[in-house]
Amino acid sequence: MQQYLELVDAALSEGTYKPNRTGVDTISSFSEHYEVDLREGYPLLTTKKMDGYRWNSMLHEVCWYLSGEEHIRSLREETKIWDAWADDEGRLDTAYGRFWRRYPIPEDEAQLEGESWPDDAHRWVTVEDDGRRTFDQLQYVIDTLSERPNSRRLVVNAWHPANAAVSTLPPCHYSFVFNVQGDRLNCHLTQRSGDIALGIPFNIAAYALLTKVVARQTGFEPGTFAHTVVDAHVYCGRGDRGAWYADNLAELQSRVAAVDDREEYRAVREWLESEAPAEAEGDERLDHVPGLLEQLAREPLERPTLEIADASIDDLSYEDVELRGYESHEGIEFAVAE
Repeated sequence: MQQYLELVDAALSEGTYKPNRTGVDTISSFSEHYEVDLREGYPLLTTKKMDGYRWNSMLHEVCWYLSGEEHIRSLREETKIWDAWADDEGRLDTAYGRFWRRYPIPEDEAQLEGESWPDDAHRWVTVEDDGRRTFDQLQYVIDTLSERPNSRRLVVNAWHPANAAVSTLPPCHYSFVFNVQGDRLNCHLTQRSGDIALGIPFNIAAYALLTKVVARQTGFEPGTFAHTVVDAHVYCGRGDRGAWYADNLAELQSRVAAVDDREEYRAVREWLESEAPAEAEGDERLDHVPGLLEQLAREPLERPTLEIADASIDDLSYEDVELRGYESHEGIEFAVAE
């Protein structure tokens, strides 16, 4: 997908050196935006291998979001991608899908005079077993699309400020909005922080899938997936390897800017590997720059298609989704900065 490669190039060409909470340094770019026309095929990256266990992980994660569960006990049977942030019982101190489907409504005593809140009988309100009231944001979107498709209020929010202030990992992709234009359903995702090498390819695939699922359920055709990433970053290593970029980023960016042909990105990679200190034992592949330069050198292949059974957001399962016609370049390994 060319839009993704342009994002990679923009971050490497224009970003700044930026340490962060993980201890793995980054090259960070502010407020990157791109759009993908879903009519041109399903935007699963082809410049690296994304099927197999990667595809399985993404698909099970989306089904987990839709379930509204606050734990990963069923998810961890299929993928380990959330294990580092869960306790021994599989509970998370924040959860995307729980807020999608069960966003907490303030207790009566916490509501300010004059504010409007739905009562217990409201159709999108659920009274939990412990008496707390929650609001199903995604069902609200589905029903509103059927009843008032031109609404500009089709927002789903996974961010709770008080939870985010103390959570181990508050939501990165925290808010998305649906919008109808003609017979097309569009989706705009806002992301506060995006790991370009590992996270964003999953985000593209997940929200393109979600858009197609919602469009099918509400009778629309999938339109555009738009994505804004506030801090779009490339992890560039730890210790001496990461610090090397602080002194040599300008030279790297000069070489990237001078590229006229895809193959020349490999020459930039060769220069980097010959000049930068080796990654320490145990830190291999925490520097994502070489792998992304390799992806920039590859020609994107034709997009695959996605077949989805006639299933609602409440019933969608792994077996309801089929990826067809996917071909890609070979895989590239990146290590996760936790």
